[in-house]
Amino acid sequence: MENKKLKVGNVPPLRFPGFEEEWETKKLREIMDFKVTNSFSRDNLNYENGFVKNIHYGDIHTKYETLFDITNEITPYINNEINIHRISEENYCQEGDVIFADASEDLKDVGKSIEVINLNGEKLLSGLHTLLARPQKNIFHLGFNGYLFKSNSVRTQIQKESQGTKVLSINTGRISKIKLSFPNLKEQQKIASFFCLLDQRIATQNKIIEQLETLIKGLCQKIILSQSPNIKLKDCVSCYSSALT
Repeated sequence: MENKKLKVGNVPPLRFPGFEEEWETKKLREIMDFKVTNSFSRDNLNYENGFVKNIHYGDIHTKYETLFDITNEITPYINNEINIHRISEENYCQEGDVIFADASEDLKDVGKSIEVINLNGEKLLSGLHTLLARPQKNIFHLGFNGYLFKSNSVRTQIQKESQGTKVLSINTGRISKIKLSFPNLKEQQKIASFFCLLDQRIATQNKIIEQLETLIKGLCQKIILSQSPNIKLKDCVSCYSSALT
């Protein structure tokens, strides 16, 4: 990456080499259209069977990744007895859509979002306390918006547009006012790929941490609580540190 302290031009101070064009800036309402969402509660959803899956705002806050791949996420179905026949096809989620949680008890999480990058042929709806934004064609590269809406500049704008005291909220009218700066599609792809790689590395490290935590618990049982005869620590773990011999 190149770090250039530019005094003019709508460009970031840090960018990949080979890109020199200025970034474009537009209001969200100029480049995205909002679709209708539903208000199905948890009681209308299940994790066992169904034909259409549903995004609940609470899951955006607690478990979904920035880039939503339906094959990697545990997403509930809408109960079969719920009538969804009147829902227009255009209001079903499409790859590239951005889904916002429109309510939060914390300012830092109001308007938190995910970008849908893979539906794997499944049907998905945007549900309770969500806003569904669909970008216009050929403006954004798939995966870029997931990270764009996590940037400080965008998050600060969303937070300023939020309303409420105990529970903060954002609506389509207010979020449509925020300004988005973005480069050409090729640079977007480069940026999205870079951050996606970082997310994958983080996920790998988190798995290693989980395995080590499990190992610690197991060793505690063996070393501290076990009534069986003592064994050498090096026989319990697959490492060969001189400290264990």
